Amino acid sequence: MNIFIASLPYSLEETEIKEIFEDYGQVNSVKLITDRETGRSKGYGFIDMPNEEEALKAIEILNGTEIYQRTISVSKAQEKKGNTRKNFGGNNSRGGYNNSYSKDGYKGGYNRENNGWKSRNAPQ
Repeated sequence: MNIFIASLPYSLEETEIKEIFEDYGQVNSVKLITDRETGRSKGYGFIDMPNEEEALKAIEILNGTEIYQRTISVSKAQEKKGNTRKNFGGNNSRGGYNNSYSKDGYKGGYNRENNGWKSRNAPQ
């Protein structure tokens, strides 16, 4: 069973969490979520326990307990539903340069001098 754990002290390491949960049964894995840039813990993570009965007991006992002056929240993890990525712009467009061609067959571009659109590669 996959368990979600939140409000963890930032200094807590995966090995310490594993030791806490092993008091209630076998632990397959522990994954703390970290900031990509700093590598610092975000204060939450996931624990995988193979035995559902042991996992439910751990959730019941550990939810609301205090670790290093922080009250942790422990619950059954929710399954991801579908694609969680968001599309901005409505049409999968990333914005930027307009790659469309004008009616005369030349690519357009913004001309600051004229404050308007003008073909960039049109004959002068």
